[in-house]
Amino acid sequence: MSDPVGPKRQVNSFDVARLAGVSRSAVSRTFTDGASVSDETREKVTKAATTLGYRVNVLARSLHKQKSDLVGLVASDLDNPFRAEQIDLLSKGLLRRGFRPILLRGDPGTDVADLIGSLLQYSVAGVIVTSDTPSQSICQECLDNGVPLVVVNKRDPGAPVDRVLTDFETGGRMAFEHLANCGCKSLAVVTPEKSSYSVIGRALSFERAANVGGIPVVRIARGTQTYQGGLEASSFVFEHSGEIDGVFCTADYLALGVLDGLRLTHELKIPENLQIVGYDDIPQAAWKSYDLTTFHQSRAELSDVALDLLLTRMENPDAPPQVVSQSVSLVQRGTTIVIP
Repeated sequence: MSDPVGPKRQVNSFDVARLAGVSRSAVSRTFTDGASVSDETREKVTKAATTLGYRVNVLARSLHKQKSDLVGLVASDLDNPFRAEQIDLLSKGLLRRGFRPILLRGDPGTDVADLIGSLLQYSVAGVIVTSDTPSQSICQECLDNGVPLVVVNKRDPGAPVDRVLTDFETGGRMAFEHLANCGCKSLAVVTPEKSSYSVIGRALSFERAANVGGIPVVRIARGTQTYQGGLEASSFVFEHSGEIDGVFCTADYLALGVLDGLRLTHELKIPENLQIVGYDDIPQAAWKSYDLTTFHQSRAELSDVALDLLLTRMENPDAPPQVVSQSVSLVQRGTTIVIP
């Protein structure tokens, strides 16, 4: 009877070097970006590694160097088309720049500081946060550990971190101006019950502009920033439909639910009975069934700026923190009609 087979020994760089007939340092150089190695040696090492099923232990190498090519992405609400596309663009951008993204998803109620703290255990090269604003203490911990931190569309955490924002102040004001140009005389703003920094900023800017313009605004804060939340809010919008003629939804995902609720459940005609503006310009907003007037904020530009800030911070860790604002633009579609 043959001896029982034990666990298979893990192939290491010595095995590859032996099979390829080269030194172990040649194996290391072959798998190190930018290292000098001849084409002949690279071919031998690559062939031997493929034969043996060898893969470089990147994490072990990073621990040895006390630095990795991992960059943490902290996100939530990935069912939101805007957020999903944003994370996709950030991930692809990191890969193009030679980094490996590691995604941690924060569910409602999750402490973002805990997520960032777990990333620090992996010697990450940096962290990008698109979910809740991190606490001052965890931002300071990142700073103390030399880990660059970039926050996207979040308030100032009270620590010197880089931030990229879309210009929601201008967006909210322009939403009011557009509805006013459409002849609206009484307005409502629909926002989630618990709003993020940028979303509530849009609502407040809209309300301030309306106040200056002398037009009354009803705030409807219901549900979550989801399609279902919009459906729920649509009933409250309908209750005010006799007194309002224009609605600003602070996110497209919310606006889609509001539109379906008003049209299908309450049988209102849009824009004849009520004009509606959204915000984000998610792909679904352009679908013919919605044709939603909205505000475009470029996910690609937002992601590129966040990545540029991260790389700049890696190269210049002592530079002053930066806050970069990205512009927004009106996309007029069929849920509003401008008066000539």
